[in-house]
Amino acid sequence: MDALIIPVTMEVPCDSRGQRMWWAFLASSMVTFFGGLFIILLWRTLKYLWTVCCHCGVKNKEAQKINGGGDTQADGACKPTDEKEENVAAEVGWMTSVKDWAGVMISAQTLTGRVLVVLVFALSIGALVIYFIDSSNPIESCQNFYKDFTLQIDMAFNVFFLLYFGLRFIAANDKLWFWLEVNSVVDFFTVPPVFVSVYLNRSWLGLRFLRALRLIQFSEILQFLNILKTSNSIKLVNLCSIFISTWLTAAGFIHLVENSGDPWENFQNNQPLTYWECVYLLMVTMSTVGYGDVYAKTTLGRLFMVFFILGGLAMFASYVPEIIELIGNRKKYGGSYSAVSGRKHIVVCGHITLESVSNFLKDFLHKDRDDVNVEIVFLHNISPNLELEALFKRHFTQVEFYQGSVLNPHDLARVKIESADACLILANKYCADPDAEDASNIMRVISIKNYHPKIRIITQMLQYHNKAHLLNIPSWNWKEGDDAICLAELKLGFIAQSCLAPGLSTMLANLFSMRSFIKIEEDTWQKYYLEGVANEMYTEYLSSAFVGLSFPAVCELVFAKLKLLMIAIEYKSEKRESSILINPGNHVKIQEGTLGFFIASDAKEVKRAYFYCKACHDDITDPKRIKKCGCKRLEDEQPSTLSPKKKQRNGGMRNSPNSSPKLMRHDPLLIPGNEQIDNMDANVKKYDSTGMFHWCPAKDIEKVILTRSEAAMTVLSGHVVVCIFGDVKSALIGLRNLVMPLRASNFHYHELKHIVFVGSLEYLRREWETLHNFPKVSILPGTPLSRADLRAVNINLCDMCVILSANQNNIDDASLQDKECILASLNIKSMQFDDSIGVLQANSQGFTPPGMDRTSPDNSPVHGLLRQPSITTGANIPIITELVNDSNVQFLDQDDDDDPDTELYLTQPFACGTAFAVSVLDSLMSATYFNDNILTLIRTLVTGGATPELEALIAEENALRGGYSTPQTLANRDRCRVAQLALYDGPFADLGDGGCYGDLFCKALKTYNMLCFGIYRLRDAHLSTPSQCTKRYVITNPPYEFELVPTDLIFCLMQFDHNAGQSRASLSHSSHSSYSSSKKSSSVHSIPSTANRPNRTKSRDSRDKQNATRMNRMGQEKKWFTDEPDNAYPRNIQIKPMSTHMANQINQYKSTSSLIPPIREVEDEC
Repeated sequence: MDALIIPVTMEVPCDSRGQRMWWAFLASSMVTFFGGLFIILLWRTLKYLWTVCCHCGVKNKEAQKINGGGDTQADGACKPTDEKEENVAAEVGWMTSVKDWAGVMISAQTLTGRVLVVLVFALSIGALVIYFIDSSNPIESCQNFYKDFTLQIDMAFNVFFLLYFGLRFIAANDKLWFWLEVNSVVDFFTVPPVFVSVYLNRSWLGLRFLRALRLIQFSEILQFLNILKTSNSIKLVNLCSIFISTWLTAAGFIHLVENSGDPWENFQNNQPLTYWECVYLLMVTMSTVGYGDVYAKTTLGRLFMVFFILGGLAMFASYVPEIIELIGNRKKYGGSYSAVSGRKHIVVCGHITLESVSNFLKDFLHKDRDDVNVEIVFLHNISPNLELEALFKRHFTQVEFYQGSVLNPHDLARVKIESADACLILANKYCADPDAEDASNIMRVISIKNYHPKIRIITQMLQYHNKAHLLNIPSWNWKEGDDAICLAELKLGFIAQSCLAPGLSTMLANLFSMRSFIKIEEDTWQKYYLEGVANEMYTEYLSSAFVGLSFPAVCELVFAKLKLLMIAIEYKSEKRESSILINPGNHVKIQEGTLGFFIASDAKEVKRAYFYCKACHDDITDPKRIKKCGCKRLEDEQPSTLSPKKKQRNGGMRNSPNSSPKLMRHDPLLIPGNEQIDNMDANVKKYDSTGMFHWCPAKDIEKVILTRSEAAMTVLSGHVVVCIFGDVKSALIGLRNLVMPLRASNFHYHELKHIVFVGSLEYLRREWETLHNFPKVSILPGTPLSRADLRAVNINLCDMCVILSANQNNIDDASLQDKECILASLNIKSMQFDDSIGVLQANSQGFTPPGMDRTSPDNSPVHGLLRQPSITTGANIPIITELVNDSNVQFLDQDDDDDPDTELYLTQPFACGTAFAVSVLDSLMSATYFNDNILTLIRTLVTGGATPELEALIAEENALRGGYSTPQTLANRDRCRVAQLALYDGPFADLGDGGCYGDLFCKALKTYNMLCFGIYRLRDAHLSTPSQCTKRYVITNPPYEFELVPTDLIFCLMQFDHNAGQSRASLSHSSHSSYSSSKKSSSVHSIPSTANRPNRTKSRDSRDKQNATRMNRMGQEKKWFTDEPDNAYPRNIQIKPMSTHMANQINQYKSTSSLIPPIREVEDEC
């Protein structure tokens, strides 16, 4: 006992003898631990012996039964055994119930269990905090339980720990292992000393630091609370909690022994160290630094440090690098989006790269848009590279990036997809496998719709046939704003429209792309082109001042006074069904709240149509002064109604086209129909079931294949040559989307251009299933690089040559992606042709038999003559080339000065309409988001009238279905189409030389219901000296006072002509390009003669006497007719009445025409 007597110090003020009582605290813990362990082992031993004895007794009883025990004895022996088993079963049942109850109480599977587990952990941390507070006091000191607040709290905590320990003990299946658990050992050495301290009125810090071991359960607690969900986060918290708990526990032991001293040294070698100094000592020890400023003096402390260095160093060397690695690998963009009140946000996912994101942001956040208050959230499973990260930082006020996948519901929750205004999915346009890319995007749509069915989704699709899979998603609803932008459909549709109106693809691409105005002072073609490029397509509600006026009247007023171009309206029928009408005509009156589609330079200009007030703004000449007025707008106009004699005509809508009776218009454009001429379209020709496209019975591909010799002997002129590169392994590009616009039913059958495909037969066989129901299609097996094949199809006489490639190879050098298309384009441009052969073939068209369907039933002889002289060089052949890589446009024109870094829309080939890249369609994503009607309008213009109903039909059958020509289907033909109007001759010739574009606009609209919206002008038309260059460029929406030149071609929206099939008279316009010089002219239909021009007679061949008589009658009436010439590709448009010299030339070549066999189109005669 002498060893326990120490001198009186201030550390033990409650005992004047200086006696320490640390052994009492330690003994309480040791007795509890070893006493319980002894009881458990004794219980197990007795239970084992009892089980062995019972087992032996059972064996003896069984032996007695086997050795001849009687039945009576057996029954008597079994009776007490059954009673014992029942008692044991009852006892086991009671114990099991208690055990199950205790298990439920501490289980994290129930709410009570989770609350209890979390509460125990929180109280353990609280007890550890109390230890930190008490560590500043002496190791052992006298304290009054009733006056020490921290001791009272610690006592309450430990009472709770004791109760929880009892529950755990009852629920434990193996009591021995439970007794040896870390948490149990912590309770043994922390709970009993508290009760001893109350009894002895003194406190001993002792082993209370073991409460730090409870931190090991920190990750489990976070998992119970559903905070930790990923394996990396769980692993990181586990490593950190083990490291910190071990560190704090070891520091507590050093603090105890260093402040107490060695017992065998009578506690004289102690040193005063604070707990946090011990923490510091352990850290420098684990890290092997060992500064030596703090070190252990006691033997116990040094002995502990020897063993701790072995384990601590190993732990430090393994845990710390792994923790750093986990923190370093933690997703930098792994947070969650916090929605801003009053601000919308959209989620953009899919193919996220620097190119796709920069193009999207440039268009979405363009300054011409009216206050874009939308935040863009990008979600992608790959972290952005440095360039993309820099792009996000430049737009940090409106753009956020999160790393994750839309296929993971957790990531969808992170970006708040349920509150997003829309979700946009970008596709990889340059992938090697388009079907796989589409499948990926469809899976993204399924995942997003599964998480939130009401979210609006706008997705890009590469292949047209894959759009059908979206219809299988139950929550996919295009009526609610869901849209699929099919790049192949629109790309080929744009190219197809360029076959009908060259340059239209460039104009439309510029209209839905946001471009800033670039001012050029020099009088060059770029100046006028860029002025048009600054125009975009917008929508705005019309003022009530326009209610009751006809569409042409409003269109003229808006153009002349507001300096806006309105091309369509959203019209509501009597059934309140909305449809988009493109240039509908006089019979449609503006209703209240009508939505108009405008072409303007920015959104603020379009507001004029909404603010216009007849009372306030009628006398204003400056459109910039037209702003919102404070007066009440006059309501003196008649209510919006349809003319009772005319029904709605649809030019394109989201709903299916409305049916209406066939209309007879009484415009000056039309002449009375000839009663003796039957309507061939109604009786002979067939259309698909929707009435939107020309249709014929399915043809076998062998019947449309032409050999080179057959093609060379066939009269091909005014046709479309499609040069396509592809093979058996190439992905299908969907040639149906190219053919459908060229077979729209708003063309009459004789106006359809013959289509000749030149390419691999193996590839075209794969595409033929979608093409076999279209008339006037032929195939020449070969290669577009073969000049013999190109000469065989008379490429010098074609209206357009389209160059496509289905070979999307992964090539490291991006410039080689378009090598085939570029080589084919340069090959054609370098070809030379014999002028005499061209004239002969062109003139002979006038006498081709009806089977060729190049002319009307009248077989107008003037049809081919006006094409002479023909093209003699391939540079003048109209070509449109599809490019994959925008930068490759520099290789198409060798005579331009475009810089390789110039944007595509600024290059000469694109401005001229001779090049088209799918990248220009990226702007449709943002345009569709801001107004889904824009996509409907674009699709209506470029696809020829495709509707969601037609898509559903194609999804079912993968082919167009033929239908009878009912009034309902024939009414669907009555829709606008794009054409080009020539100014060299005809009713607008007086405006062609120095006239104003605005006067032409008003005259065409008033007289013929033709809506002009752009000019296709010769590149060097601004030069004072004549130029041999035949290239043209696009001018979009010129101003009113814009000066015209005779060689201009005017883009216009013309009405469907019901009588065009009966009459061959036509207005002097063409749907073709003008790459040739002004000395060349296009082929047209029969033109009325004019008596006041010299050297012109009305003589015709006797075989065409009837036609000549009709022509003379029309010439005397001096009527001009709207019709689309079927083979004219104006090399400049020079429409003149037929002269005697022309008629004589026709007679001269009459015998020659009989030697030229008709094209093989017998199967097209339906």
